[in-house]
Amino acid sequence: MKKFLALILALVMSLSLVACGGSKTEEKPAEEKPAETEQPAEETGADFSVAMITDYGDITDQSFNQTTYEACKAYCEANGVQFNYFKPAGDSTAERVAMVESAVDEGYTVVVMPGYAFGETITQVADEYSDITFIALDVGEGDLGGYTLPSNVYCAVYQEELCGYMAGYAAVKLGYTHLGFLGGMAVPAVVRYGYGYVQGADAAAAETGAAVTMEYVYGNQFFGDADITAYMDNWYKNLGVEVVFACGGGIYASAAEAAAKVGGKVIGVDVDQAGIIDGGYGEGMTVTSAMKGLAPTVDHMLTEVAAGNWANYGGKIETLGLVSGDDPEANYVQIPMGSTQWGDGFSQDDYKALVKDMFDGKITVSNDISAMPQVTITVNEYGNIK
Repeated sequence: MKKFLALILALVMSLSLVACGGSKTEEKPAEEKPAETEQPAEETGADFSVAMITDYGDITDQSFNQTTYEACKAYCEANGVQFNYFKPAGDSTAERVAMVESAVDEGYTVVVMPGYAFGETITQVADEYSDITFIALDVGEGDLGGYTLPSNVYCAVYQEELCGYMAGYAAVKLGYTHLGFLGGMAVPAVVRYGYGYVQGADAAAAETGAAVTMEYVYGNQFFGDADITAYMDNWYKNLGVEVVFACGGGIYASAAEAAAKVGGKVIGVDVDQAGIIDGGYGEGMTVTSAMKGLAPTVDHMLTEVAAGNWANYGGKIETLGLVSGDDPEANYVQIPMGSTQWGDGFSQDDYKALVKDMFDGKITVSNDISAMPQVTITVNEYGNIK
């Protein structure tokens, strides 16, 4: 009997030791794993998610929406952040607000909104969703109607007059003397582009002694159609316009279609549009593009959110322009180094010198959009096509 009890006792002790040893083996990784996964999340800001809302366009517009979408997507994929975009059913504040609500309902914590059309949307959602971070591109004071930004909203606007100036200056320096400006709607950003373009062409004309004429009109919409193409046909065929700065999202299509019929030229806007214009309408059609740094802004702001630096930006409207006099590609407004059709009249070195002078204040460009700049070149204004 004693032997039997001893055997039972030994068996119980053995099982107890196995149980304790198994428990230690299982618990150790469980304690270490959270420590290994939580630290990177804290460092990269992976505890937030990003939603982008399109304005009246979509993510294939080769312009504002597409550039913003691709920048958001690239950042999120590179940093393991959840991302999606939402497209309103129509062009109204109510429908844009509905998409913000959908994004919030689905758990997105950072909402990126490109375009002045989001001004009223911000006034309706920012206070209601005070725990959501809103990043708005191209939304300025005028778009907000006197609304004071709360600390969960950041707006970026750009000095379009500067890259518009660069484009107009380049066009005249490259030998074009009959220019056109086809704006979308006469909203502040488009007007700044146009008036900068006029000032740049005027400055180059003064330096070269060329007699420059500019035709100036707004389509009153941000897409091309048969009516606007017909208007551009008249400019290229009958008035002798050589190059048109098509400034307004998809409205470039009408200028490019008309230019293709007579071997005319086009200047792109917002992003480097040489690929889409030349690829779709004729090789070598795009002289240059007046660009603003939508993608760099998105990347910078999401990086700052991840780093926990939002307090430096919330509640502010920031104007972005030149940040370097030595590296044109570091600036938030520029023309492309790669696709601009440089020539003897205007080389990359000439462009770098121009940017340097602008950065140093030797060249100043007015951002006043209350009236057409006073210039010596001939500017024929036509108002709106529609």
